[in-house]
Amino acid sequence: MKTSSDIDRKLRERLLLAPRVEGDRLMLGDAVLLAALDGSRALTAGERAALQGSPLTTRRLRTLAIERRAAADDAWQCSHGMLRAADSGAALTRLATDDGFWRLHFVDSAGARRVILQLMPEAPFAARLLRGGILLRVLDGAGAEVLAGRLDLDGECECAWPFADDPAAHFQQRGAVFSVQPQPGPQP
Repeated sequence: MKTSSDIDRKLRERLLLAPRVEGDRLMLGDAVLLAALDGSRALTAGERAALQGSPLTTRRLRTLAIERRAAADDAWQCSHGMLRAADSGAALTRLATDDGFWRLHFVDSAGARRVILQLMPEAPFAARLLRGGILLRVLDGAGAEVLAGRLDLDGECECAWPFADDPAAHFQQRGAVFSVQPQPGPQP
């Protein structure tokens, strides 16, 4: 569902990018625009005026920003999470990474514990991981492997819980942290 702030933002963006100016040309080079985007160099007053006066340059800045954000989003290397709740006595059923892209689910099935890694569909790199068949692993705070495998078409990977103690106790004894990362070595 789109909120009014999303709609307002899109309208402002269209108004900014819509005007066409006769004889407009790129007033600033990509190197200057990229440096401004990454914060390594501030635009001078003249450059800001050129940017404001040239819709074509403004559109180029927007394109570079979108490309930069897509490259950063698609460059996922690792996600970290932690056990946040105090022990309430209830069994641990779920953990999430800090970036919100992954969830670990703990289930008891016919007396056997299972752990399920779930990739959230809104993760910007989800399509790449689902297409690529990348081997993933989940490590606890001590570096022990909790789970390893490839995501299925639903974005999940499942295996038996590999430790004797229950998930809450296991993670607490190992720093209450975990990570999701690609398996080192060659990938398909």
